[in-house]
Amino acid sequence: MNSKLLAGSTLAYVYNHLMTCVPFHCMRRTYLQCYLGRVGEGSQIQMSCRFLQGRKIYLGKRNIINFGCLFDGRRFSIRTGDDVSIGPEAAILTLGHDPQSASFADRGGEVTINNKVWIGFRALVLPGVTIGEGAVVGAGAVVTKSIDPYAIVAGSPARKIGERNPNLDYRLDYKPFLV
Repeated sequence: MNSKLLAGSTLAYVYNHLMTCVPFHCMRRTYLQCYLGRVGEGSQIQMSCRFLQGRKIYLGKRNIINFGCLFDGRRFSIRTGDDVSIGPEAAILTLGHDPQSASFADRGGEVTINNKVWIGFRALVLPGVTIGEGAVVGAGAVVTKSIDPYAIVAGSPARKIGERNPNLDYRLDYKPFLV
């Protein structure tokens, strides 16, 4: 095993099994600033989140990542914009398998989540998806294709059910002490 793979695996294990249980956000954030590709100013990552290949995960400013989320950056990157809210137990995947492959070959792609996106409870974002600025992904939705800016999607697979007001002027500012 090469030294980079060993170091990355060790950092992932320490965070995903030990640090994620530490109830002090400032301690987890300090670790994540060393482990992830980027943690934007003001971003909050709650307890029980898991990160696979953290160096390929780039979080923008003022992101709120609720408890129990999974970010899978094993081969491709995950990039979020600013003021992104991701609900509890959501999963962002960048790698899967080609169901038509006789050899069970990998298939995947980068995931991009633009500014002011709101992703609901237990939503699943599949590889290669781009979520446009201001879009809303409903709870439990399975996002299999890219989403237009300000679209509201829900269901499995996720389908457009409405439009969000494009005149968004908020900045997320959530600073819990213990979460």
